[in-house]
Amino acid sequence: MPKLNVLVAGSTGYIGVQLIKLLIKHNNVNLKYLCGNSSVGKNISSYEKKLSSKKLPKIIKYKKSLLKDIDLIFTALPNGEAQDISNDLFEHNVLIDLAADFRLNKASEYLRWYKQKHRSIKNIKRSIYSLPEVNGKNIRNFNIIGCPGCYPTSILLPLIPLIKKNLIKTNNIIIDSKSGYSGAGRGVHKKYKYKNLYESISPYGVGFHRHNSEIQQEISKYTKNNFSFTFTPHLTPMFKGILSTIYVDLNKNVSVSKLEKNLINAYNKSKFVKILRINSLVSTNDVINSNNCFISICKTKYKNRVIILSAIDNLIKGGAGQAIQNMNLKFRFPINRGLQ
Repeated sequence: MPKLNVLVAGSTGYIGVQLIKLLIKHNNVNLKYLCGNSSVGKNISSYEKKLSSKKLPKIIKYKKSLLKDIDLIFTALPNGEAQDISNDLFEHNVLIDLAADFRLNKASEYLRWYKQKHRSIKNIKRSIYSLPEVNGKNIRNFNIIGCPGCYPTSILLPLIPLIKKNLIKTNNIIIDSKSGYSGAGRGVHKKYKYKNLYESISPYGVGFHRHNSEIQQEISKYTKNNFSFTFTPHLTPMFKGILSTIYVDLNKNVSVSKLEKNLINAYNKSKFVKILRINSLVSTNDVINSNNCFISICKTKYKNRVIILSAIDNLIKGGAGQAIQNMNLKFRFPINRGLQ
């Protein structure tokens, strides 16, 4: 089929640059417009030297008229801005948002967690939250696609199959996640200028991180039981990667091997989710620069308690790579095209 004409809005942030680096390898993509605000007139190579040899358009300011000859828009913008672009869409446009504008099903929840009114409520019902391995098969009926957050991706992939089959208790799950500082955007260097960003580890959003809402919403789709959890994210002195350590209790007569078998069955056709042997130690180094998620179940000194390890690259599987997965599903391309 002819190449898709693609516009990337928010092209100069960490995740926007990562998206461009992947899209230039995709056989079905023509990068027609790169959009930004403070970067107008610059080359994208100003933000990523490795792109200097590529023939890419200069950065321009977004305007609605650009959408007339565009098939697909990727938005890697601050929360709220993709809502405005969604109001500009023509019938033939597809929008894939890498921020949080179409992750939550209710505008009231968006207001509660993101402290701003949703400016495109009508489009919430016209959008789909798509975690490709879980509900990606439904994506073809929607032209507005919300990509999951990076932390929730690492958490939902191991938990959903286990909760769906009622294998673990859902009333006290503990989630400890550690991320590279790229997840906080380019502004993180100024924000942590006097806080030893590169030599320390820092918790943030303790008890009330925005991704709580997304995790709660998605898990609740797969269980009628009360679901309660405690999620604490940490910023670490590495550029990228996420390692989530999840503490769960097993339901009666459920063994560790049964958990492992369930996860293997859930993802046996997946190109990107890899279930490792029981007690395997997972590292972010195993998944950096890939669209993979590595998952391992580890035994503890308590027979009814296990620790699940889940690792992803926050900019790829937790961001740009997942967005391309969703594009591949939407347009019926091979799922791993551009992600090998």
